Amino acid sequence: MTRFAILVSALIAAALPAMAQQDGPEARARFGPADGPAMVLRSTTDITVLGPTLEDFTARNPGIAVDYEQWGSNALYDISQRECEAGQSRADAVLSSAVHQMVDLVNRGCAGSYRSTASAGLPAARRWRDQLWGVTQEPAVIIYNTHLVPPQDVPHTRFALLDLMRRAEGRYQGKIATYEIEASGLGYLFAFEDSLEASTFGALMEGFSRADAVATCCSAEIIKGVSQGEYAIAYNVLGSYVNARRDPNVGVVWPQDYTLMLSRGYMIPKSAGQASAAQRLLDFLLSPRGQEDLRTAGLLLNGEPEDSATPASALHTIAISPVLLVALDRQKRAQFIARWRAAFGR
Repeated sequence: MTRFAILVSALIAAALPAMAQQDGPEARARFGPADGPAMVLRSTTDITVLGPTLEDFTARNPGIAVDYEQWGSNALYDISQRECEAGQSRADAVLSSAVHQMVDLVNRGCAGSYRSTASAGLPAARRWRDQLWGVTQEPAVIIYNTHLVPPQDVPHTRFALLDLMRRAEGRYQGKIATYEIEASGLGYLFAFEDSLEASTFGALMEGFSRADAVATCCSAEIIKGVSQGEYAIAYNVLGSYVNARRDPNVGVVWPQDYTLMLSRGYMIPKSAGQASAAQRLLDFLLSPRGQEDLRTAGLLLNGEPEDSATPASALHTIAISPVLLVALDRQKRAQFIARWRAAFGR
């Protein structure tokens, strides 16, 4: 076991009591010097996935330590909002997959501004106001258990998934899973984007209801469920975590009708005490070395879909822009969740 693995295992074990608390971090780890001050990075990204990148960053910046806190997306959004309103942020940087929540934080005036050659070089769809930057590129995929789903049944499009859910023999009854959108900010974002992108969304809701689909949280739980055969198929799973597992029991499909592409949003809170360190981390993540680290971690698309049957034209980037605020409109959110609950029998 590597020194990093030992560190993470020990810290996650120590954090287990806190994991039951929805308003606290799920796990913690320190990278860089063990003593002295450190910048605080709060993120929804699993420590084991992002950890090697942070090790590389602190090795190349020996004067900087990073205290890493792993959070659930909704809890991270809530604490970031509370600290913004109080004008005192303990976090020096926030990195979240629930980018609609990050856009809202920026819109509320919670972010500091920063511009560098690296940040200015991002595509327009991956930056906003010089206050929010998309540092990864990750697909929303369909996964399946390779022993439970025969090759002819593997759904390469949403239409094919619908056909499976409509089958009379009920082979996949209760065996299809997706995110619980009230518990997962990322799951909510993917579902809401589907409602805007897909002519099949209404039929998907009907299909989930017909097939007694399971809504659950979170990525690791869903992937484990598919690997162990609890679920045969899971829809809209963040592909980077699937890649990180390299599990032979789990097959991956990038939907050919369209594949949503997510960039995790990085923000430096306006009241960050270690803003300069957070800026250096951002520039590192966007540098060739940092991008290679993220690519190795499975957090960055290599330029072409890993599923060779999916054309590049099918990749639909979720742009980091004010358009995402629509997903947080109270009335629209309430209506959307009510529709979701009805589909899943809640």
